[in-house]
Amino acid sequence: MSTSQVAPPVPPHDDSGRVPAHVAIVMDGNGRWARQRLLPRVAGHRAGMETLRRVVGWSLQRGVRVLTVFAFSSENWNRPQDEVGAILRLMVQALIDEVPRLAEVGVRLHVPGSRDGLPAPLVDGIAEAQRRTAGNGRLVLNVCFNYGGRWDIVQAAQALAARGEPVTEQSLAAALTLAHVPDPDLVIRTGGEQRISNFLLWQIAYSELFFSDRLWPAFDEAEFDRALAAYAQRQRRFGRTPEQVQSMLAA
Repeated sequence: MSTSQVAPPVPPHDDSGRVPAHVAIVMDGNGRWARQRLLPRVAGHRAGMETLRRVVGWSLQRGVRVLTVFAFSSENWNRPQDEVGAILRLMVQALIDEVPRLAEVGVRLHVPGSRDGLPAPLVDGIAEAQRRTAGNGRLVLNVCFNYGGRWDIVQAAQALAARGEPVTEQSLAAALTLAHVPDPDLVIRTGGEQRISNFLLWQIAYSELFFSDRLWPAFDEAEFDRALAAYAQRQRRFGRTPEQVQSMLAA
């Protein structure tokens, strides 16, 4: 299912501010995790997929309504070709293995990103996975694959130009590949790095950021909860003063 088609709305969310409605994660550190264990890098990617499965479960338990992860960036094509090939094959297998489980627990899968350069079995698998889970509404899982924030903005602008539509903040946002969900409330990056790496550049303008030293395969439930707890302590002002926010909350 493409993001331009009608989809079930994102489930309602508790607006108390304690739990972010939309969590986005840069899953960094698979290769370093494998190297520390004298394993091939692909072993780290396999272990990272297990972590993602667990994070989906924790998100469901805690009331997160949208989970967006950065699985393969448009820059990752620059990695060694054997690693790229292994990642592509792992993604194909993950769709086969995981989609039935996602469908069973009510997760709707989207795979934002360009299809250019992807092998046909992967493109077909993505289309089938999105179709099979399209009616689910408990959690929206966006697996950004062959995705880049700059690419997303460019493709949105090109789509508007092709339709002869004016470019405004509203029209551009509606043409992005994550237009089906609200912007992330919390962005988590694992692996100890503190940068965005071309992830959701438009959508995270006002997101809260949490940087974890844990390598992605070692990211556990306690660290996930630590990120959520840190988010719960933040005051999101969106350009307002603290006093204005307090007044709004008291109203």
